[in-house]
Amino acid sequence: MAKLKLGPIANDKPVKVTLELPAALHRDLIAYAKIHANETGQPVGDATRLIPPMLERFIATDRAFIRARRLSAEDSA
Repeated sequence: MAKLKLGPIANDKPVKVTLELPAALHRDLIAYAKIHANETGQPVGDATRLIPPMLERFIATDRAFIRARRLSAEDSA
């Protein structure tokens, strides 16, 4: 397996990222935020605040990524 050229990143401070979402995805994100607020009783405010936890959840549950990450760690050990 090829190794990434980028080494460990030591800074754990939040990083501001700017991205463009397709209009349909943005509408879905707003709808998700409304449903989430109804289910949890906590309004989200800005729907874009959902993006980091959604990405964290996606990465944490992606079995192929977890497997590849584990193999990569074993290769570097």
